[in-house]
Amino acid sequence: MKIELTNQEFRMLLDMAYVGNWVLNSTRGEDRFAPYDALESKLFAQALRAKMPELMEIHRDGVSPSKAYVEGGIHEAIMDYEDTVFFEILAEELARRDMNHEPINRENFEELTGRIDEYIEEFEQNGMDNISLG
Repeated sequence: MKIELTNQEFRMLLDMAYVGNWVLNSTRGEDRFAPYDALESKLFAQALRAKMPELMEIHRDGVSPSKAYVEGGIHEAIMDYEDTVFFEILAEELARRDMNHEPINRENFEELTGRIDEYIEEFEQNGMDNISLG
């Protein structure tokens, strides 16, 4: 297979590959999905051909994203995503708790989404400042 990409498209593909592999493997410890690591390595190896050697590091075990790449902002994008997902899940869990974990159906779906929206608004305004346990 052959795919023609501009340098900008290739750079975006590296970002997508890195983020995807990070999501799949970052919490797995030694039990990583090796084929995804191998594909990421294969893609980052192409950075040399694309005249982007600063994005890759060559090791005895293969090629990996460079320290400069990893520290260059990609994790801010991941953290933004994680924050959004965290607050959305928390809002839904709190809303379901408020509704005594009733099964959601047509009759109470609007109530659930309304409660979720209220929690999301609270989180947008105050973050975690008004959350207490106990």
